[in-house]
Amino acid sequence: MSELTVATRYAKSLIDLAEENKALEEIRKDMGLFTQTLRANHQLQAVLANPIIAHNKKIKILEAIFGKDVTRITDSFFKIMINKSRSEILYATAREFINQYNVIRNIKRAYVTSASPLSEENKRMITAELQNATGGTIELHTKVNPDLIGGFILTLDDRQIDTSISSSLNRLRTDFARGVNQ
Repeated sequence: MSELTVATRYAKSLIDLAEENKALEEIRKDMGLFTQTLRANHQLQAVLANPIIAHNKKIKILEAIFGKDVTRITDSFFKIMINKSRSEILYATAREFINQYNVIRNIKRAYVTSASPLSEENKRMITAELQNATGGTIELHTKVNPDLIGGFILTLDDRQIDTSISSSLNRLRTDFARGVNQ
């Protein structure tokens, strides 16, 4: 069974447990903190993935890092996953928990890559337009890529809008090449 399939099942179980205990928001914060910490610390990811490191040592490491910052449910979940020799999928499970939470709360992630940094007003306008179009809450993530020359690339779910000048130039170059070869 693939790692993602197993992580999805554990995430679903944690979602159910969180809803049952009316702690979904708190556990979402815990999973956000956990994924953010692991993204920033690849050594911690390596420790959790290493089967040679003893379970109790992994538990102590997580307790030292997250200690009082996570709920009792999250702490217990970490311990269960480690004791079941599933610590290598803790990160994938936390990410999948966040994905499932976003589906429940109708939260969508939108990614905008622009040639120059977007102003706060531009970010608000894009977010408002996307929220009106989708009926959901939008988490806007921005990135700057000067190679675009101008314009932007917007990605939401499986859709992409590319208004960048570099893409327009590439399309024009392709059209000219086709016209010359015909």
